[in-house]
Amino acid sequence: MSYDFDTPVDRHGTWSVQWDGVADRFGRDGLLPFTISDMDFASPPEVLDALKRRIEHGIFGYTDWRHEDFLSAIRDWFAGRYSTDIDTDRIVYGPSVLNQLSQLLRMWTGPGDGVVVHTPTYDGFLKAISGLGRELRGVPLGDPVALERQLARPDSKVLVLCSPHNPTGTVWTEAELKEFARLAEAYDVAVISDEIHADFVHTDFVPEGRGHLPWTRFGTGRWALITSATKAFNFPALSGSYGIIGDPGDHAAFLRRMQTGEGLASPAVLSLTAHIAAYRNGGPWLDRLNAYVAGNLRLVAERLNSAFPELRWQPPQAGYLAWIDLRPLGVDDAALQRELIDRERVAIMPGTTYGSDGFLRFNVGCPRAKAEQGVDALIRALHRLA
Repeated sequence: MSYDFDTPVDRHGTWSVQWDGVADRFGRDGLLPFTISDMDFASPPEVLDALKRRIEHGIFGYTDWRHEDFLSAIRDWFAGRYSTDIDTDRIVYGPSVLNQLSQLLRMWTGPGDGVVVHTPTYDGFLKAISGLGRELRGVPLGDPVALERQLARPDSKVLVLCSPHNPTGTVWTEAELKEFARLAEAYDVAVISDEIHADFVHTDFVPEGRGHLPWTRFGTGRWALITSATKAFNFPALSGSYGIIGDPGDHAAFLRRMQTGEGLASPAVLSLTAHIAAYRNGGPWLDRLNAYVAGNLRLVAERLNSAFPELRWQPPQAGYLAWIDLRPLGVDDAALQRELIDRERVAIMPGTTYGSDGFLRFNVGCPRAKAEQGVDALIRALHRLA
């Protein structure tokens, strides 16, 4: 089947955070957005067809996720995509990856405890950790000495691992993941691995064509892998995520928490339907989309580096979020945002959102013509300031 990623889909008037809610973050309506991490592509036709069939049934009663259709779809996806066997008895369900993160932090930490993350840091982590009254302990990406120093603190209880990493798109190596596991075991720190970007690894941009390695291969002691098909197949508004928890006692405790204290025994049935269809039938669509997004990232690299050779910008190893280091140009972040918003009428996420001055996070999960508009607007703004 051929798939069309070039034809724009008008998202205005759909309550879209990226399109209709742009003024909430950037102070002005009508901007061309390259912001929050959803894509401007319709979900796969295989998923849409499954949703239509389920809607036509007409009854949306309380639903169970603990059935073979859902569990085997996850198991087979991990086996086929990552050559990894998983124990479906360790699967849990939650309304979102961030909700699962919050529940696990409540289980494994107390107020004031330290939670270690790599910086720059996805802003959802920042909000969840600080909102629960835990102390966020940032460690620069690629600094193993700082990582061990923070994990060794007696009140550091959890390492939140983003794998692949958001916002940089880094794909961790096997050696790095083994070292994280060793440190976690040595200092009795639990690991929560958010792997929602795992399906978007660009092997052309990864040394030696490495792929994603799930945390299930490395976890010991207390650990959880949390993820969802919503990112890769672009249905986050349907909600729904799942996790894999290593320890049987922790698995049972999580289920009790969700079913009783949180009152979330029944999942969203359309989310289950979409997950199953995506994992069973959406692979070819995802492969084509990954290739298309890689083309967008190459476009950004070619145009940016042609205009500003000193940037030497390289596409991310995973995802559709271009993490762009503009520090070689010496451009003021606030001035750049004013140029982008007021003169170019585009919205691109500033690196300060993720704790890093001098960067941008530029979403290219969109038709190529839109990506071209965005990068050209960025180049014009930079030329006026650099």
